[in-house]
Amino acid sequence: MLINLSNHPSALWSAEQTEAAHRQFGEIVDLPFPNVSPEGDNMYIEKLAEEYINIIVHKHFSNPLPVVHIMGELTFTFSIVRLLHQYGFTCVASTTKRNSVEKNGIKTSEFKFVKFRRYS
Repeated sequence: MLINLSNHPSALWSAEQTEAAHRQFGEIVDLPFPNVSPEGDNMYIEKLAEEYINIIVHKHFSNPLPVVHIMGELTFTFSIVRLLHQYGFTCVASTTKRNSVEKNGIKTSEFKFVKFRRYS
């Protein structure tokens, strides 16, 4: 099982990313990424990470443990990955290639999924 903790619901992933997730991890379960306040301090981040740890551990604790796909605000991501590792979870990020095009002074970027990479 893959728990998708990101701002990108799996229903909107590319076919390549969805197929890779199913092949590597099986079922995909979406857990929306929290709206992390830019005003929050370190204690706020730690408390928020602990809230999400409780959600993941209590709702999804099984054997084998699910893998957690985490993409989002960096300080929260760091905190929750650290805590999940303490519980024995494997955490992954999705990697992409960016293709940027500038036309009439407007830059647009297109992202193509490459692979899932473990946080270590």
